[in-house]
Amino acid sequence: MMKQNGILVHSTGARWPLPPFFHHKYHPQHLHYSTKRSLRVVKAAMSNTAGQVIKCKAAVSWEAGKPLVIEEVEVAPPQANEVRIKILFTSLCHTDVYFWEAKGQKPAFPRIFGHEAAGVVESVGEGVTDLKPGDTVLPVFTGECKECRHCKSEESNMCDLLRINTDRTVMLSDGKSRFIAKGKPIYHFLGTSTFSEYTVAHVGSVAKINPAAPLDKVCVLSCGISTGLGAAINVAKPKKGSSVAVFGLGAVGLAAAEGARISGASRIIGVDLNASRFEQAKKFGVTEFVNPKDHDKPVQEVIAEMTDGGVDRSIECTGSIAAMISAFECVHDGWGVAVLVGVPNRDDSFKTHPMNLLNERTLKGTFFGNFKPRTDLPRLVEKYVNKELDLQLEKFITHEVSFSDINKAFDYMLKGEGLRCIIRMGA
Repeated sequence: MMKQNGILVHSTGARWPLPPFFHHKYHPQHLHYSTKRSLRVVKAAMSNTAGQVIKCKAAVSWEAGKPLVIEEVEVAPPQANEVRIKILFTSLCHTDVYFWEAKGQKPAFPRIFGHEAAGVVESVGEGVTDLKPGDTVLPVFTGECKECRHCKSEESNMCDLLRINTDRTVMLSDGKSRFIAKGKPIYHFLGTSTFSEYTVAHVGSVAKINPAAPLDKVCVLSCGISTGLGAAINVAKPKKGSSVAVFGLGAVGLAAAEGARISGASRIIGVDLNASRFEQAKKFGVTEFVNPKDHDKPVQEVIAEMTDGGVDRSIECTGSIAAMISAFECVHDGWGVAVLVGVPNRDDSFKTHPMNLLNERTLKGTFFGNFKPRTDLPRLVEKYVNKELDLQLEKFITHEVSFSDINKAFDYMLKGEGLRCIIRMGA
């Protein structure tokens, strides 16, 4: 799909006149209007592409750590239990950068990264009954098959079939890729590969949402923001007037702070080794700051002194084993709850004295904030759209770039500038 003299031209040769707003530069204040109009244009094109191979643009990573290259790719039609999605907005997460750098895992290239996004269903494969062309959706890096023990349990979101698998590079149904570029198959990433104008995902990893939602904002709910938010509101569950310590003030940690703020916590203590993050964290409800480097005693002891024995809740969002131990040991005995969110190194070991548990401190872990993708994400979006939840997603979005400038998003992330960069597809 590309624009030529005010006409939308699809790879099949079909042509549609563009609405007037497409002839002008992007203006944030008009985005929600333009998103709704663009949805109409996309939906109008769908009947011409179902069942066909689609040629479109994708940002392909050919080598670890090298700039992504915008290539023409062929995207195959969805097979059984699959959905082909027209991606409208996507964003860059640290996980994309980590695997692009090929640090600590088996490299798989060439690959199309991306897993935070929003778009519209273009077509569906055999057996898909709860999604149809034109539905507004969020592709998600994990899934909900709705058939396994985890999906049927109210206490788990760790689907046996579709839970995150960073080593999987092909589709489940036939072990093949749906992408081809320069005559070569291109590997998938986390079952989503949203750095492509079209992608194919398993139906269990696609959440249908309210089409009135501003897609340039809710796309960030596909991963990190929901993870931190859910760690607070679904797992830690701080009470009104309580105290919460958040370890790590990146995007996930700030989402946890946002969740604590929404829950009514009166003291939110941000813990980070980077003092430059403290000022920004105030926007997310953080009231006090602790830099462990400023003290000659363990940070858990510092927090215990600040809070008359410990905080009511703590949420760890760094993946540092030292931070995990501190997060657990800084909660109050009798009722304190610590929630671990960050992913540690493979060989790390968590060590604490058993008396910390016997004194009625609780240690919990969470995956994706305990949200079930297909069941809970639509509800979260609905609450956001209806303003039933004071979730301010715009605070997380610090940059935006066109799809052709996607490497700038990587530059921002590598320099530690900003939280989320929105990438506008087709621009």
